[in-house]
Amino acid sequence: MWLATNVPLASLTTLRLGGPAREVAVLDDPGDFPELVAAAGRAGSAPRVIGAGSNLLAADDGYPGLVGRMATTGVRLDHSQDGDRVLVTVQAGHDLDALVAEMVAEGLSGIECLTGIPGTVGATPVQNVGAYGQEVSDTLANIRAWDWTTGQETEMIPAHCGLGHRTSVFKHSKRWTILTVTLALTPSKLGPPLTYRAVADAAGVPLGEQILLDETVAAIRQVRDEKGMILDSCGPDGRTAGSVFLSPSIPADTARHLRGEGAPVNDFPDGKTRVSASWLMGAAGFSLGQRLATGARISTRHFTLVAGDGATAASFADAAATVAEQVQRATGITLTAEPDLLGDLPAYARLSPHGS
Repeated sequence: MWLATNVPLASLTTLRLGGPAREVAVLDDPGDFPELVAAAGRAGSAPRVIGAGSNLLAADDGYPGLVGRMATTGVRLDHSQDGDRVLVTVQAGHDLDALVAEMVAEGLSGIECLTGIPGTVGATPVQNVGAYGQEVSDTLANIRAWDWTTGQETEMIPAHCGLGHRTSVFKHSKRWTILTVTLALTPSKLGPPLTYRAVADAAGVPLGEQILLDETVAAIRQVRDEKGMILDSCGPDGRTAGSVFLSPSIPADTARHLRGEGAPVNDFPDGKTRVSASWLMGAAGFSLGQRLATGARISTRHFTLVAGDGATAASFADAAATVAEQVQRATGITLTAEPDLLGDLPAYARLSPHGS
């Protein structure tokens, strides 16, 4: 385990914003986890554990405690459970996009629609990460985690995890650090039915069609790339935290109205109907590339926020607040910030029901 003091959080986040953490521990060997426990004991509190920092806004003042960076890797497949599923146990620091590619190569279906999403596998249950009709909750079998309250390792099944739309019991809580994630994937040559128009159009097939796993991945990556949502190919729009706002749930009458306006309105596994926050930004009058605050603007390729020269966490938070306020005025719909906050930043914390 690597341990250092006064590490700039900007170096650990995709937004490349944030002041220094008092202490940062980088864990790349699962066997070294007791060292992180010992470091937390010396610090006097549980660490804030992060993955690749792709869904994180770190405050300009930094963080006054211990930050753990989970960088463990490794995948184990267990074909012995039954003929319909393969259990895939993954170390928490393993790159999610790499895992998707590995599972597609194995002919295993269940997470292919998550291709192109940055971050680590251990972060996926925290957000119940999902895209284009798949969520981690669809395939999650169990989680092995460290419980900082009891000081013991524990195994948690999905029913214990409080999984919802981009949330779980792990989000906004320091109690658990996820060590491994086990997914139950299905041997299949085909991906799921394509329920998103943009993906079906990219694949050149009707809505509801099933295509080969690698074709599913290619179509989704094309859509994500066109939106500037694959970090390696984003260019100047690459300093991003992905979607800055959750897709808000809307009542049936609003859904009917917005569908009539051409809005992307979809039914989600939690039983709620949601509209794209990005579409709402366009409907509220924002323009691609529009500057909103010092160094913070809308991406030139998709309605989300990106950071540039001169940006600070405070200016990024101001930009997010401007968007939320204008969308509220124009549409009557309230936006909630999605990226987690590390440190103290009241202007941003007000956009999230849980703050930091």
